[in-house]
Amino acid sequence: MHNPSNSNFPAEKSALFTEQFAMVASSNSLGVAVYCAASLGKQNAFQQAALSLGHALAEAKRPLVYGGGNRGLMGIVSGAVSDQGGQVTGIIPYAIHAAGGEKDKGDGVAKTESVAQVLNESRRGHIETIVVDSMHERKTEMAKRVGAFVGLPGGYGTFEEILEVITWNQINVHNKRKPVILLNVLSYYNPLRDVIRNGVREGFIQPQNEKLCIFVDGPTDPQDHEFFNWGQAALDAIATWQHDQIQPLPFHWTKDTDSSAIPNGKANTKGINGISGGLHGLKTTNAWLKKVWHARSRSGRI
Repeated sequence: MHNPSNSNFPAEKSALFTEQFAMVASSNSLGVAVYCAASLGKQNAFQQAALSLGHALAEAKRPLVYGGGNRGLMGIVSGAVSDQGGQVTGIIPYAIHAAGGEKDKGDGVAKTESVAQVLNESRRGHIETIVVDSMHERKTEMAKRVGAFVGLPGGYGTFEEILEVITWNQINVHNKRKPVILLNVLSYYNPLRDVIRNGVREGFIQPQNEKLCIFVDGPTDPQDHEFFNWGQAALDAIATWQHDQIQPLPFHWTKDTDSSAIPNGKANTKGINGISGGLHGLKTTNAWLKKVWHARSRSGRI
């Protein structure tokens, strides 16, 4: 592996790489990946934020790419986009799909009739679902299809997905700079912001790279959060993100191509961002994995 600081790595190449990464542009893809819970949460403000985001994406004609679930905040945001005639692509691993999807970790109660309506299967319209082999393939397929990421409240899975795409921006995996926007409903993500700022203070995160993640805080009064237009605020944050103020690390994963530039609904079987692997379409994945699933069921291994 070449290291620009290594004596075997020519100084002129190091300077060239530095210049190239200074010129990395933001993605022009309109797709937005949304990371959020498969649970509804305890607060109406969380549900209303998901509803607001879905409506804003549909109105702006920005395709939604999400984790493929029909419950929780995932179900709200995808149902809201679909109900308004927007484009929705859900990407889900076969193991979760075959088990009937992720279950709500809380009481699973819709707080308002408008939320209940978009969660109703008969109202969700046409949502394209792509089944892939693994969690990793789900995440890479989602990232390839979009130009921005938005996080709503969620649990471990949401935390991990958000931190991964922040890291991918930092190490230039996308080969395009893609904003990561966190909707800080009821200050849900304040602890994460504190962790990031502590990383800056202690010398583990470059000060300018605090901007790799943008927090949208909403109104000062928490009581106004369930009425705030979180969707428009997210789109405004994407549009005004100052990508030139971050500093990705000098790694070149792809060859001057925007990894988000594949059409929605078409899996890339040639590997993702330099990672080889078979991403199959829905029919192929189902046919192969169902055999494995049934074989394991008969043998008592699952």
